[in-house]
Amino acid sequence: MENLKPKDPLHGITLKKILEDLEAFYGFDTLGELINIKCFKENPSVKSSLTFLRKTDWARKKVEGLYIKTLPKLPA
Repeated sequence: MENLKPKDPLHGITLKKILEDLEAFYGFDTLGELINIKCFKENPSVKSSLTFLRKTDWARKKVEGLYIKTLPKLPA
């Protein structure tokens, strides 16, 4: 029987890939405006942001939500 449930858009995508795609699309300056977290505003890097996001569930959920909204705009 065919599964009629919508596929999870984050399935199989690592947090690192999400962050790299968002940074490439928006840049850290805009990410810091869209999601007000220190790791995007002060000395931002993918590595430091990953460390913070892996420990902070609420921030990770905001980043994942932005990624889902941005997916249609990202190059294939």
